[in-house]
Amino acid sequence: MVTLMASPDFLSSEPPTALAGIDVQRDSPQGAHAVHDSGIATQLLLLPGTAASRSLTALIPLDSHTLGRVEALVRFWRSCHRRPVPPDTRMTIQQRSRLRLMLQASDGRTNGASYREIATAFYGTGRVASDPWKTSSLRDTVIGLVKSGGAMIAGGYLQMLRHRRRS
Repeated sequence: MVTLMASPDFLSSEPPTALAGIDVQRDSPQGAHAVHDSGIATQLLLLPGTAASRSLTALIPLDSHTLGRVEALVRFWRSCHRRPVPPDTRMTIQQRSRLRLMLQASDGRTNGASYREIATAFYGTGRVASDPWKTSSLRDTVIGLVKSGGAMIAGGYLQMLRHRRRS
């Protein structure tokens, strides 16, 4: 999420650029929550008294998540100015793929699908039938995906979206 506020007049010498492409604003005590989509969708928080038509300033707390916030701001700025957007480094392609499978597996299980039905949807009937189900590695994989997906839904996704810090 990118937090924005009205720029003080002394801060920018450029004329204000209206922030086009803002969808679904929802007001809250913190400000107006919106989604900006100009190539990549970015969640925005416009602090109280901030209009998207004014010159804006990003507010970035100096804490353990500062670098991730700066990366998000760079991707947002580049998207707004129609420049190539660097990839999001918080998750690898493999992690994104696994996250998708976890959420699909959890969704299937929540809607009453058995582990075997989920495995069949993911891997096909032939592969599921090739081994005895009770000792199948696919069974263990699907059970793990459902459990991990449930943990993500319960709030664990927030940890996945944070950069790992080196010790």
